[in-house]
Amino acid sequence: MNRTLYTCLFYIALPFILLKLWLRGRKAPAYRQRWQERLGFMQSPAFDDRPLWIHAVSVGEALAIIPLVKLIQARYPQLPIVMTTMTPTGAERIIDTFGDSVTHYYCPYDAPCAINRFLSKVKPRGCVVVETELWPNMIAGCAKHDVPVLVANARLSARSAKGYARFSNMADQMLKQITKIAAQNSVDGQRFVDLGLPKSALEVTGSIKFDVSAPEGSERLAVALREMWGLDRPVFIAASTHEGEESAILNVYHKLLESTPELLLVIVPRHPERFDGVAELIKQQGFKLARRSLGQQPSPKTQVYLGDTMGELMKLLAAADIAFVGGSLIERGGHNPLEPAVLKKAVVMGPHFFNFQVICDSLREAGGLVVVEDEPALLRQAEKLIHAPVERERIGELGQAFVRENQGALDRLYALTERVCINRN
Repeated sequence: MNRTLYTCLFYIALPFILLKLWLRGRKAPAYRQRWQERLGFMQSPAFDDRPLWIHAVSVGEALAIIPLVKLIQARYPQLPIVMTTMTPTGAERIIDTFGDSVTHYYCPYDAPCAINRFLSKVKPRGCVVVETELWPNMIAGCAKHDVPVLVANARLSARSAKGYARFSNMADQMLKQITKIAAQNSVDGQRFVDLGLPKSALEVTGSIKFDVSAPEGSERLAVALREMWGLDRPVFIAASTHEGEESAILNVYHKLLESTPELLLVIVPRHPERFDGVAELIKQQGFKLARRSLGQQPSPKTQVYLGDTMGELMKLLAAADIAFVGGSLIERGGHNPLEPAVLKKAVVMGPHFFNFQVICDSLREAGGLVVVEDEPALLRQAEKLIHAPVERERIGELGQAFVRENQGALDRLYALTERVCINRN
């Protein structure tokens, strides 16, 4: 498939894409807000200088790129920054973090008319795309408008590489229009090269996810939470869970209660539109529930605490003993295990972590990650760790040491961003 055929198909699909957006708005009304921006219709920003454009598709990418944005703002306080996302949760995280110090828009869909409208109004000096959100017309539009593109913290799983390879002509053309790709590791970098990226356009900077740090006052907050929850209660947290995982976790928890009736389970679903559904699932299974969004704190009788707020995952992780990272019991690809690892927690994941393959393999090899194949294996491992505090501490220490040994990617990525997008000749 070439880009012309892709564009024709995209225009045919666009009414259905907009309909899906509208239908999603029934559960998450934010999807119906500012929808015109997705077609490139927005008020032209009044900047004194050409802004830097940073695109982070959703909340995970937004969280990953926040440290880089803060570093740029500290060193270039007068530089306007435009940030785009595709999801309202990503938008919420950016607005909560930066307020009006950055300008947020929803990213235009990959139709040439929408992309060109956006680029003509915003006039960015450079574009930083977080991880692997690559769209052919977006990249081609940047090339047409002389906007250099840097793909930051780039990753490309074997599965995604096979997907791009099915459209090799279009992928090859797109990759040759990208100025630089800053890959998380050499394995992912080579996959980009195999698809057509010139070797001169590749730099391996490492993953900025390693530059995560414990939130300020996290230890103090963890103690405060544990005092409310019960200092002697073991706490098992299931973080960033998806549909199908909560039911498995609750099944495991039900069996764990037989040997550890005081165990507290904390569940933090990945997507806020699922908060109410997960709460209902917990109630249906007969567990005594407290919801953080309602200001409810677990009493000694509370069994499940639902972390149904945004931006507080690290706080809840800090107060746990064992951390299961979701998206991994189902074929979702997993989420970031480094956040609980840096907090010195015993980290457990299912077998499906292809989105973080190299990181998880390395963390596992370092002794900071336990991988289970299925629900029964999760039960066995959780039961073992609950009753083995010395082993939990050992896994946590190894994980934390692994994270700290691999930090430094943020400084390398900042230098590349400065060279490619901010101070380009």
